[in-house]
Amino acid sequence: MGNINDQIFIQNHISSFDGPYLEVGSKDYGNTQDIKLLFPKAEKYVGIDMEDGPRVDVVLDLSKSIAEIDEKLDSIRFETIFCLSVLEHCEDPFLVAKNLTNLLKPGGQICLSVPFALGFHGYPSDYWRFTHEGIKKLFPKLSFDLDRSVSATTRKNDFKCIDKELGRIPFSSKYYFQRGYLLQGVSAKILKILSRIGFLRWLVDYKYVMPPTHIYMIGKLNLREEK
Repeated sequence: MGNINDQIFIQNHISSFDGPYLEVGSKDYGNTQDIKLLFPKAEKYVGIDMEDGPRVDVVLDLSKSIAEIDEKLDSIRFETIFCLSVLEHCEDPFLVAKNLTNLLKPGGQICLSVPFALGFHGYPSDYWRFTHEGIKKLFPKLSFDLDRSVSATTRKNDFKCIDKELGRIPFSSKYYFQRGYLLQGVSAKILKILSRIGFLRWLVDYKYVMPPTHIYMIGKLNLREEK
């Protein structure tokens, strides 16, 4: 969780989160955000990871059976689970998502971040990229509020709504002018002109580029949902 926007997204919705808390992938690799610091009054905050290390309370593999997971976690059920930049590293994200759902109290919430467009990275390997619709398929028992769903690049506070332009930076002056972004529209026009005379063609011959982009969503388990 080296992305500063992880922490900012949680801060933006912090009033809606209650304990006990579970943080998945809590190990500090030297550049990760310390989410636990945002909840200094929490009576129960558990950090889990596949490997032991700083900020890891329980070493746990979420692809194991729920019986094994319950044994490690003393059968605790959580009001809030943070799972940030983890699911892309799971060989079977459907199984992990099912186990996370089973660890929620009725009415509990999962706060997720997943990569939509991002370079390959290990820990220990990297398998998947996700859309917001894919997340709904992973967590069918959760309801996701689109008003609390955003995308973000790795730039601080660079949050955007989730729409058909997800992850894109278009090279279209019309796109920006229609939205009232004069400076971006002029810049896109200049880039197009330069490409036509042989400059920057390697870049602007594409209709858009995709910067590193994550999707942030919060899903809530129905109070009447049978697990």
